[in-house]
Amino acid sequence: MQHLRNKAFLTLALFLAAGLLHAQDGKRGWQIELKKLAFDVTSTEVKNANVYQDFSEARLTSDSQSAVRGLFDMISDYHAQHYLWTNELLMDYGRTKVRPVNGEKITNENADTILLTTGYTQRLWKVDDILGGFEVGPFANLGYETEFTKPDHSPRKKILRGTAGIKLFEGKYLKSLFAAVVGERDYTYNPAASKLAWEAGFKIEQPVREGVTAKYSALYRKYVSTSEKRATDLNYEFEADARLDVQLYKNLYLAPFVSYYTAKGKYVAKRGENVYVGVSLSFSHLFHAAQ
Repeated sequence: MQHLRNKAFLTLALFLAAGLLHAQDGKRGWQIELKKLAFDVTSTEVKNANVYQDFSEARLTSDSQSAVRGLFDMISDYHAQHYLWTNELLMDYGRTKVRPVNGEKITNENADTILLTTGYTQRLWKVDDILGGFEVGPFANLGYETEFTKPDHSPRKKILRGTAGIKLFEGKYLKSLFAAVVGERDYTYNPAASKLAWEAGFKIEQPVREGVTAKYSALYRKYVSTSEKRATDLNYEFEADARLDVQLYKNLYLAPFVSYYTAKGKYVAKRGENVYVGVSLSFSHLFHAAQ
């Protein structure tokens, strides 16, 4: 057993040494970028709809409603020869208000997330000839997730999350492909719960033509154990997003997209689903580029 353990350590050491010799990145220093600032607003205002309820014209009989959704994604990354230090602030909020002809106003949130993460990735290996090239290395992230507003029937989400695993990253097409172990400290309920999970995901970008890029992403997380059993515990969750970024002018983009989210509670028979289809107008800006 001791011999096998020593052999494993030696193999890992040789792999790390070889990786350090081959892992090279052209970028150096800080890169600060507003990845996306998107804002979508729709509004329908119907007057005297109660008078026209017997008419077959939907534009006269529908309910008044308004919807707003905003997304802010900011990164501050440090590129070094043998490692990458990433920092990201992601904020996503969406709300829909329906004003029925006869009845009380209804307000629904369709997105509400604040996610702050910092992470370290070791550059072990650089591959040039496969899938347009990418780098490989272990990584570790620490993040905090919460919400803008508290849901009506539950406390505000407060989760401290640590993630460690291996990933392929910084490729021409393959921006991220990873598998990791996840440890969570969930402060949403009292007492706080410690949870263990594993997750995998990817981010892919494919240029279609000049000024047009297809982007795909997905994340799957499977919960293995928890220190506190609650009716709101999840068994797994999965989310996916596909969009087509079309450059309108310089850093201004129009992007039709479809987002899908599903999750299943451990003590619930059926899984829940959410599908969001729309068109987003977004802006990005590079404040400081790594050299």
